This record gives sequence, C-alpha cells and structure tokens, in this order.
Amino acid sequence: MRVLLDECIDWRLSRDIAGHDVRTARQMGWSTIQNGQLLTLAVEHFDVFITVDRNLSFQQNLAAYDIAVVVLRARSNRLHDLRVLVPSLLATILTAERRACTIIQD
Repeated sequence: MRVLLDECIDWRLSRDIAGHDVRTARQMGWSTIQNGQLLTLAVEHFDVFITVDRNLSFQQNLAAYDIAVVVLRARSNRLHDLRVLVPSLLATILTAERRACTIIQD
C-alpha cells in the first residue's frame, strides 16, 4: 500500500510501517498545505493517509476523497507513544475503508 504520513507525525514512524511504501508530507513537498488540499493531492498518489488530527473527519467531507484516512489517538504525538499503535496500524492499513475515517487508539 502507498501510505502518506501527515506532517504532524514524526517521520521516524515510517520505519515501523514495514511492507508498505511510506512517504511523509514533507518528503512530498506538501508540508505547508492544508488538509483539504492535502487530501486532494494525496488521492492521486496514495491509498492511505495517516494523521493524528482528531478533527479531520469533522472538518473535511471524507466521502469526497478516494483515500482511506487513519487517525492515531495516543497519549501524545511523540514517537514513543505512537509506536504502541503500530501493530494495530499495520493490521488496519490493509482493510481501512476509502472515503472514511478509521481511528486507532491505545
């Protein structure tokens, strides 16, 4: 799967998402782009968008974007706290529904 990590996620988490083609918003040159436009760009290049932005599903009409959105809810956005969610994330990436939001929490 082609996976995009939002800029608010530590890029080092991409190392833990084994077996997938993972890029960060920064690597794509999209670090200053807002969510709606970011999703529009992501649809063209990725299957899954991973973020920690809990409000994304309320701010955007995800049904309009042909991409699966996964929101990580951990104690904090720190790498240590996000890594706890990686096993669930790896299982979810393969089954996450496009045009919808899947929440993974500790």
